Amino acid sequence: MAGALDLFRLDGKVAVVTGASSGLGVTFATVLAEAGADVAIGARRADLLEETKAKIEALGRRAVAVQTDVTSAEDCARLVAAAAEQLGGPHVLVNNAGVASVVPALRESPDDFRRVVDIHLTGTYQMSQSFARACVDGGHPAAIVNVTSIVGLVVNKAPQAAYSSAKQALFGLTRELAMQWTSRYGIRVNALAPGLFSAGLSRDIQRNEAAYADALSNIPIGRLGDASELAGALLLLASDAGSYMTGSILIVDGGWTIH
Repeated sequence: MAGALDLFRLDGKVAVVTGASSGLGVTFATVLAEAGADVAIGARRADLLEETKAKIEALGRRAVAVQTDVTSAEDCARLVAAAAEQLGGPHVLVNNAGVASVVPALRESPDDFRRVVDIHLTGTYQMSQSFARACVDGGHPAAIVNVTSIVGLVVNKAPQAAYSSAKQALFGLTRELAMQWTSRYGIRVNALAPGLFSAGLSRDIQRNEAAYADALSNIPIGRLGDASELAGALLLLASDAGSYMTGSILIVDGGWTIH
C-alpha cells in the first residue's frame, strides 16, 4: 500500500494544462512536473509557452507546447492529441485558461461579455470533452481540475459581471460532468477555487485602490496568496490522494469566504 505522501505523486502520468504561458498556469504546470508528470501545455502566446516548456524540461520531465485558443474546439482537440501522441495518456487535465475582466456592467458590450464567458466556460467544456474522449478511448481513469474562483461565490467592489458569471457557471459544469463521467468512465471532475493571488488574474483589482483595499479587508490572513500555496490543493485533486473526491469545490482563499 502506498504511503500517504506517495499518493500525491504523478509518476508515469501525463498532464494537460491550459493557460500555461503566465500566472498560475506556469505554477500548475511546474508543480505537476515536480510531482513526476510529463506535461502538455497550451496557451495563445506561443513565445511565453516555450518558456514554461523549458521550466518543465529543466525539472527532468518531458513537455510539449501547443499554441491553443480554448474557444476553438479544433485547438482543444489538437492539444489533447499532441499530449497523447507525444507523451501518452493523458491522465490529468487542468482547465486554467482565462482572462481578467473588470468593467462596469453598463459599459460592457455583449460581445465583450460573450468573449469572457467563451474563454472561461465554453473553453473549459471543449477542453474537457476532448480530454474525456481520449481517456475513454484509452480506457484509463483520469482527473479534471477546473480552475474557477471565489468570485463565483462572493463579490467585491471590482465590477466583474462577465468574469463572476463564468466562474459561477464552472461550479455547475464541474458537478454535471462529475455526475456524467465518474461512475461511467472513472473520470473525476473537481473545481479549484482560488481567492486573490498575486500571480493570478488580479492585476486589474490591484490597480484599483478601492477594490484592492476592499479585497484585503475581506481576507482574514491579511494578504494575497502566493502561487506556491495552491500546490497542495492542486495535487490533491489531480492525484490518487483525492481518489474519493469528485464534484467537489476546493476553496483556497485566505479565509475570504468565511464571511
